[in-house]
Amino acid sequence: MNFSYWEIKTWLSTIDFTIVGSGIVGLNCALHLKNKYPKAKILILEKGILPQGASTKNAGFSCFGSLSEILDDLNTHTEEEVVNLVKKRIEGLRLLRENLSDKAIDYQQLGGYELFSETDHELYEDCLSKRESVNSLLNPIFKADVFGLRGNDFKFKNIKDKYVFNPFEGQIDTGLMMEALLEKVLHKGIKILNNLTLEAFEEATASVHLKTNAFEFKTKKLIIATNGFASQLLDEDVKPARAQVLITKPIENLPIKGTFHLDKGYYYFRNIDNRILFGGGRHLDFKGEETTVFNQTKLIQDQLELLLKTTILPHTPFEIEHRWSGIMGVGNQKKAIVKQVSNNVFCGVRLGGMGVAIGSSIGKELSELI
Repeated sequence: MNFSYWEIKTWLSTIDFTIVGSGIVGLNCALHLKNKYPKAKILILEKGILPQGASTKNAGFSCFGSLSEILDDLNTHTEEEVVNLVKKRIEGLRLLRENLSDKAIDYQQLGGYELFSETDHELYEDCLSKRESVNSLLNPIFKADVFGLRGNDFKFKNIKDKYVFNPFEGQIDTGLMMEALLEKVLHKGIKILNNLTLEAFEEATASVHLKTNAFEFKTKKLIIATNGFASQLLDEDVKPARAQVLITKPIENLPIKGTFHLDKGYYYFRNIDNRILFGGGRHLDFKGEETTVFNQTKLIQDQLELLLKTTILPHTPFEIEHRWSGIMGVGNQKKAIVKQVSNNVFCGVRLGGMGVAIGSSIGKELSELI
């Protein structure tokens, strides 16, 4: 590109920190770096017109794991690791609310519900039998029982007659959250360049040379916060995981309020603006959804619509207004990767579908490495 002297001087010279990805992690990292180094020149590169990945495409669940998800984690992690995961999520949610305010993100603590399919006897009984032991495990964090039982108050169909209820779960407006974060970052004098993809980087002794799809430049430190897209730049255990979502048109007198989990959290839905937002179904085609392509598939969208008709809104006519997808970053472990990759390169990736919960704390943790 043919830049002017002014453009080079203002945007592309003497850059202290370049952050790749303007999602929750990247923006939080930038804010903490600016507080730590007030005179630093910080540049954020974003490949999308808007933050592209999962930060603006998630369902807005302020959650830390359903009962079945926690039991599932206990199969592959120690009790101490699971407790630390939950602590990290609670701390991240606290930071998010503290940083932006409940009003700014429209935080509502309406509680979370886990539903069980009528045919899933084994999972249902397993959750009921281990509920008290999980409550004991989490009691030191919450100083109360997390998981209780409730009847089928919302009149869902084809599910067991009891829900597992979690009063500590909430919901936010994802768009408002990202708008507030972006405003805060820009107000601090941090620059964001959109429609720029980092294609390669080469490290020198005291700097990193970056090659984007439009131009090349140097930075003192490079921070990668691209989560599900991390494997395009780093050799780390992060795989992309696409999550497909749909939303209905407004439904008059919609009684459903809260956040809901079904089938070990592989399906999830909530109320928003008198609509139902419903996502998931990745487990129907794990390999096919291991992609960085933003798209929807007939297999998953048909199943989402079927569950809406037969389980969630069996007696209520509805129309689908919009469909989309987001890209998460997952791996063999639920713990995020926050590390110094080399002398001048750092990363905070693999948020495991918990970006809303842990993104703020991962951004802070990442800034503390530098």
